[in-house]
Amino acid sequence: MTFQQPAPQQPGRGPQGVTGLAAPHGGGPAGRRRGWLRYGAVALVSLFIGVGIGSGDGSADTGKGAAGTEAAPRPTVTVTETAAAAGSKPAPTVTRTVTAKPKKTQKSGPVAGFSGEGEYLVGEDIKAGTYKTAGPDGEWGCYWERAKDASGEFGSIIANDNLEGPGRVTLNQGEYFKTNRCQEWKRVG
Repeated sequence: MTFQQPAPQQPGRGPQGVTGLAAPHGGGPAGRRRGWLRYGAVALVSLFIGVGIGSGDGSADTGKGAAGTEAAPRPTVTVTETAAAAGSKPAPTVTRTVTAKPKKTQKSGPVAGFSGEGEYLVGEDIKAGTYKTAGPDGEWGCYWERAKDASGEFGSIIANDNLEGPGRVTLNQGEYFKTNRCQEWKRVG
């Protein structure tokens, strides 16, 4: 085996032609010191950068965020234990029952007065009895109709009328009452 010696280098130039960390330092004690100084300086700068990055946020120690804003407070958990005195008994539990009194309400069901527009089932929507109205709710007259069913056919009509003034009608249980353009109907009997 034969070894070849590398070509002689010019002073200040490395194998790639530029001076750098990979370039030989001249083999003497001064060149080795410069190498250690360079490595030490790089290590020291890296240390300062790492410390700066690590403490730049500051949120863990100061409560401030990266932009100087207040960080949310951390929750604190407190555990309290109560030591029972020797020989003591727990206090008795007292239960007091209060019964609420319901308010009086009106019974639901048919009403005694209703609007002058609509169709109503007597006994379910409105009470049976005699009702009166003040008359038409406009210039076209007030129409009312009593019917035996809600079919709307002519044969189901029991009685009807067009009022030009006040009027009365008696409604029986189970009938349908239809009213159009009338003022409010009020039960009178």
